[in-house]
Amino acid sequence: MCGRYATTRSAGDLSALFESSDETGGGVGPDFNVAPTDPVPLVRLAPEGHRLLSVGRWGLVPHWSRNAAGAARMINARAETVATSRAYAPSFARRRCLVPADGWYEWVREPGGRRQPYYMTPTDGSVLALAGIWSLWESAGHDLLTFSVLTTPAVGELAEVHDRMPLLLPRERWAAWLGAGGEPAALLAPPAPEWLAGLEVRPVSPAVGDVRNDGPDLIARVPLRREESVSEMTLF
Repeated sequence: MCGRYATTRSAGDLSALFESSDETGGGVGPDFNVAPTDPVPLVRLAPEGHRLLSVGRWGLVPHWSRNAAGAARMINARAETVATSRAYAPSFARRRCLVPADGWYEWVREPGGRRQPYYMTPTDGSVLALAGIWSLWESAGHDLLTFSVLTTPAVGELAEVHDRMPLLLPRERWAAWLGAGGEPAALLAPPAPEWLAGLEVRPVSPAVGDVRNDGPDLIARVPLRREESVSEMTLF
């Protein structure tokens, strides 16, 4: 499950990083608490083959849907079934995208029922590329760009926080993911453990649980109580 994440880079920074043209029209701003159905940046291929930085709404709406009401339930697509699912397979085959993120959040239920959030982020401050798929849904003559983030079984110490994680794509896999076709097994393979070594699992404030909260304080490390089960850690 990936249900919250942060994306704070400007359109200019993301366009340069992903070598893409910017079609966001000023629609990109820092968001430390991205929630389902929020508009956020993504990178996809234009019909002509060049990369585009676009703004899409998180929660895929298949083109055949009668309405967009179910989008919040379609924020994630499982890597194990994305190639065969009626809702996701057409986008996986032809409309894959990269979703820039500074990091993502998960919650651990502690003894006594308290839920402690953690923020998974690169230790060097670099941008993550989450594997995504996109679709255009037409309503009243208007095209709504929507997307889902792919998830895969969590590995290493990430599995102590949640049994799922976003499918993370190192730079050398961006071109293959954005292109058409490709062998599903290779496209959906998790990154190598040594690449994941640069991720930190950081305890953060429970304030991130309220979608109305935003700002850099949400990703700041907080101390854990001694009885809490997941220690402060860096992967591997």
